[in-house]
Amino acid sequence: MKELTTRLIFGALFVTILVLSAQQQYALTILFFVFGLICLKEFNQLIEQRNIFSYVIFSILYGTFAFWDVLTGNINGLDEVTQILHVVSIFVLLFLIRDLFSSKSLPKLLTNRYINTTFYISSGILFLLLIANNFGAYSPKNIIGIFVLIWINDSFAYLVGKNFGKQKLFESVSPKKTVEGFLGGVFFSAIGGYIIFEITQNVLFSKWLILSVIVSVFGTIGDLIESKYKRQAEVKDSGTLIPGHGGLLDRLDSAIFVAPFIYLFLRILNYVS
Repeated sequence: MKELTTRLIFGALFVTILVLSAQQQYALTILFFVFGLICLKEFNQLIEQRNIFSYVIFSILYGTFAFWDVLTGNINGLDEVTQILHVVSIFVLLFLIRDLFSSKSLPKLLTNRYINTTFYISSGILFLLLIANNFGAYSPKNIIGIFVLIWINDSFAYLVGKNFGKQKLFESVSPKKTVEGFLGGVFFSAIGGYIIFEITQNVLFSKWLILSVIVSVFGTIGDLIESKYKRQAEVKDSGTLIPGHGGLLDRLDSAIFVAPFIYLFLRILNYVS
C-alpha cells in the first residue's frame, strides 16, 4: 500500500508539472530540455557511455530548433533540416524494432551508441517539442492530449493484463506484458481519443483515433525496447529519480519512441489540409 501511495503521489506530481508547463511555450521548452538531459544520462548509463558528446549534440540540436525563430525571425528556416532529421530518426527506430525481435543484444558499438543517443533519445525529445509547436502554431492541447493517450494506454494495458492477461506479448524482454493487456490499452486509448476530441474540438475524432492507435502500438514497442536495454544492463529501472516509478526514461520511453511517428502523421495532415 505504501508503494502504491508513493507511485500515485509522484505520478500526480509528474503529470501536474507537465500540464502546467505546457500552458506556456517557453516553460515547456525548458522542461523538455531538462527531460532530455536526464534521459540521456540514464540511457548512457544503460549503454555504458561516459563521455559528454551526446549531451553536446543534444544541446546544439535542441537549442537550434527551440530558438531558431527567435534568433532569425523565420519559423520555416529549418524545414529541410527537420525533414532530414525526421527521416534518419525513423530509419534508426525501425532498426531498433528489428533488433528488438532479434535474439542478439542491442548494439553497443561506439558508432551505434552515438546514433542511438542522437536519433533515438535526442530526436525523440526534439519531436515532442515540435509536436507542441505544431508547425509554428503552439498548441498545448496537442501535446497534453498525446501524453494523456500514453498514460491511458500504459494504465489500462497494466490493469487489463493483470486481471485478464494469459498470453505473453514478449516474454523474453518483458514477462509481465500480455497480448490481452496490449489490446486493452489500444481499446481504452481509442475511448480516450474520443474524450479528448469532445473536450478540445480542435481535431476531428478520426485523427485522434488514429493517434491513439499510433500511441498504443509504437508506445508499447518503445517500452519494450527500453526494457531490452535494461535487461542487457541487468537493472530493473533506468534510474531512481522518481520514487515508485524508477528513472525519468522509464516514464518517457513510450513518448520518446512514438514522437517521430506522431510527427510524421501530423505532418501528413498538415500537408493535405
